[in-house]
Amino acid sequence: MDSLELIRTFREVASYGSFSRAASKLDVSKATVSKYIAELESRLGVRLLNRSTRAVSLTDAGALLLDRSKPMMEMFEDTQAEVQEHASRPTGRLRLSAPLGAGQGDLPKLIGDFMGHYPDVGISLHLTNRSIDMAEEGIDLSLHFGPIEDENLIVRKLARRSLVVCASPLYWKKHGKPTHPSELATHDALTHSRLGPHPQWRFEVDGKPFDVAVKSRMDATEAAPLIQVAMQGFGVIYLPEMLVQPHVDHGELVPALQAYTRSDMWLSAAYLQRRHNSAALRAFLDFLEMSFKRQNKGAR
Repeated sequence: MDSLELIRTFREVASYGSFSRAASKLDVSKATVSKYIAELESRLGVRLLNRSTRAVSLTDAGALLLDRSKPMMEMFEDTQAEVQEHASRPTGRLRLSAPLGAGQGDLPKLIGDFMGHYPDVGISLHLTNRSIDMAEEGIDLSLHFGPIEDENLIVRKLARRSLVVCASPLYWKKHGKPTHPSELATHDALTHSRLGPHPQWRFEVDGKPFDVAVKSRMDATEAAPLIQVAMQGFGVIYLPEMLVQPHVDHGELVPALQAYTRSDMWLSAAYLQRRHNSAALRAFLDFLEMSFKRQNKGAR
């Protein structure tokens, strides 16, 4: 039996001066109350209550426990109320992780909108492209772009997000615009460092994965410098649509091979368990889902 429950039972007996009245208050049997008091006395190795057929009184040790346990029980009950509030009302701090490139996309605005709806929720945002252990690093929710292989995570798909092959108009004019992914093997590629020294880009041909080994002229841990170098005409990039679309709209980059876009690239939210999540986490998940549904409807 939990020690706090034993002490709570002892305090009720001491308050009422009666096992039966304490049992009625706690909604348990008198025998259960007697058992709890006996177990508490056994654990402490001292008698806490004097018992007679007509009354119950405190021993010196019992009086000491009653006095010293009051602030402890009050603190526990206050903390319990606050914790239960986290479960019922969005409050507290959410710790989020997302890929580095997400800082340039829709995420900051979505977080701001969410904070406007839920003023009692704070956000800690950790941007990284490395693999993280959510439990070890205390992350409540992780946003992922692309397939998620960790079977221990609960995954909620939010929106399909295409990858786009693109280069500057000058580059395509000089090197020729490809009509099939295999042709990229002869081009200068600007690649993400996580792909390693022998990068491959994946496409879909006739509904099946099609990998192309590319020659990396430059790699970087972040998309922004790759985009800048591509706009200067020094190579081809293959990056999420949300990162390159503003430059495509301005004519600084020109897409290619749209017919071979991968169909498994999703923006997804991952978390550790289905049950007992905080109200803030549940609210943020629902907010993300509704926001992306509205975006998808607006894009049709």
